[in-house]
Amino acid sequence: MPTSHSRAGVASVCAAALTLSGLLVTGVLAARPAAAADPADYQNVRINEVTSSNNDTVELYNAGSTAVSVSGWKVADDGFSPQSFSPSSGTIPAGGFVTFDSPKGLGDADKLVIYTAGGTVVDRVEWATGKAKPAMARCGGDGTGAWVTTTAATTFGAPNAPGCPASAPAASRVRINEVTSGDADTVELYNGGTSAVAVGSWKYVDGDTSHSPAALSSSSPSATSIPAGGYVTFDSALGLGDNDSFFLVDGNGDTIDSVTWATGGAKPSSERCANGTGWFRTSTTATFGGANSCAGGSGGSGGDGGDTGRLLGGGGSLTSGCAPEAPAGTGSAPAGTLAWPGGKDVTIADDVCAFTTSTGPEGRDLSGLAFDPSNPSVLWAAKNKNWLFKLVKSNGKWIPDPSWSATGKQLRFLGGSGEPDSEGLTVGGNGHVYVTSERDNAKNTVPKDTIMEFDPSAAGSTLTPLHQWDMTAQFPQLNTGSKDDANLGFEGVGYVPDSWLTANGWVDPLTGAAYDPANYPLHGSGLFFAGLEWDGTLHVYGLNSDGTFTTFGTISTGKASVMDVTFDAGTQRIIATCDNTCSETHTFMKVDSAGAIVPDVTYTNPAVMPTDNLEGFAIAPASTCADGSREAVWTDDGVYGFGPGSSSYGHALYSGTFPC
Repeated sequence: MPTSHSRAGVASVCAAALTLSGLLVTGVLAARPAAAADPADYQNVRINEVTSSNNDTVELYNAGSTAVSVSGWKVADDGFSPQSFSPSSGTIPAGGFVTFDSPKGLGDADKLVIYTAGGTVVDRVEWATGKAKPAMARCGGDGTGAWVTTTAATTFGAPNAPGCPASAPAASRVRINEVTSGDADTVELYNGGTSAVAVGSWKYVDGDTSHSPAALSSSSPSATSIPAGGYVTFDSALGLGDNDSFFLVDGNGDTIDSVTWATGGAKPSSERCANGTGWFRTSTTATFGGANSCAGGSGGSGGDGGDTGRLLGGGGSLTSGCAPEAPAGTGSAPAGTLAWPGGKDVTIADDVCAFTTSTGPEGRDLSGLAFDPSNPSVLWAAKNKNWLFKLVKSNGKWIPDPSWSATGKQLRFLGGSGEPDSEGLTVGGNGHVYVTSERDNAKNTVPKDTIMEFDPSAAGSTLTPLHQWDMTAQFPQLNTGSKDDANLGFEGVGYVPDSWLTANGWVDPLTGAAYDPANYPLHGSGLFFAGLEWDGTLHVYGLNSDGTFTTFGTISTGKASVMDVTFDAGTQRIIATCDNTCSETHTFMKVDSAGAIVPDVTYTNPAVMPTDNLEGFAIAPASTCADGSREAVWTDDGVYGFGPGSSSYGHALYSGTFPC
């Protein structure tokens, strides 16, 4: 259970049959009316330049003849809720620019979506790894040119360099040339280059951010390439609304082109004038498959868009097997808490409702989390109601390892009985997985604060402990007959190697002298730090091979609760994590000059993260560092995200970056 709100007695959210974003819609959709507060001149605003380096700066360009207010506009980079941004000016003058630093953070491969105050998509751009470094800018015309990676200095706040470089890929010559939102919702692509362009792997998506991109090949199976100076037409499988957008994406995830129109702007069609190069205008006669006539009609919009779609997909329907639970009991962060030191960009890293089990919706989703130190491509995850998952990466997401168990393995207490309320886990020096339990869920009013040792290589769908250590008697305050109190015990655990404790001069509380592992011959190669949700303290144990344990005392984290504990060799710190109870914070613990383990620094989560029951946290080993950062992963025990209607609703894993 999401234990941190047990005190508040929060009821589960009914989410039966709630449709999430990421569903591929195969039929034609009803036209979506324009937001009443959106003036049509938003169509003249395009993303013109963007960088995923330094401050993640974005430039907007207004190709229209009148100034456009950007008051109340928002930005998103993935499935998270759009956020406000602070532009360099509240209006974009005709032919002018505004810039802002993205509050969402922009990843090495990512997307960027701009919305009006009324929620209409203005423009979007997506890019594959490295394409926005040092920056991406439109070439061949501000607001309407193709996207290329810049090699010269950035030009934020000023016109982009004229013309497209000779090195620009042939795909950058492909343009959306004409589109209609009437009848068959037809789209025409034009290749203005001097060589054919393969488009068999390309995709497209409309202005509905809940839609996943559709394959161009599924709409036009014969359209494997576009000849030089030639056209390809197809009918959109996503449907196009009376006011909508259309975005074209290549096989690498880079945006090629886009068009946006207001109510009636694509009837009978919206076409580029001049053919293949100009801005869009409403036509009087459709000319699909041939050069645009550009006769009569009215001014419209054009340009390119994009983003990386790292959070696209993963959609589905929430059923009673995956019932999200809203967070409650949000508290304040410790004094002096600092902003997240890693990247601002965070992505959803699992499929919706990926961890449902035979025990049903209770238990929600994942809690404790730990990278395998011997194999950083593996994440171990505990799910309440006695389940263990081995996760591996697939297409950028963490999924249950099908070679281990695609549905997780069920945990039992020593002897094969009971239902451990599995909360925290860690990997010991022997490669075994150690899991904490607060109680036996078959008797959920009685605490059972234990640490269990499992051999993950054991065969079968059920795992029983090799050893089990029961510390329940140390916490009489939890034994009140209340299931809520019984649910406030061991929430996390971290294995800390003896080598770190001795190298840093930790003083053994039992002897008052420097810690000497040789004094405890049965304990293995390190100690275990168990986090107590009740009061945020860490309890230190030596777990002996004969089933006994040594208690080394209690450590204050300065937090009201602890939900996960991990030792990070990269920072040489023990990390005590707390969810919304402590305002989503991570306290890094060190050994001070007196030999005591004390808080060193506390960080918040990245600003884009939801304020949820984010109970699990892990940082990838330093061996995985690339470009100055490594992966950080969070689990959401309540799978709530930003609530019903959000594309993060029903997801349990989030992925970001932490400095090397």
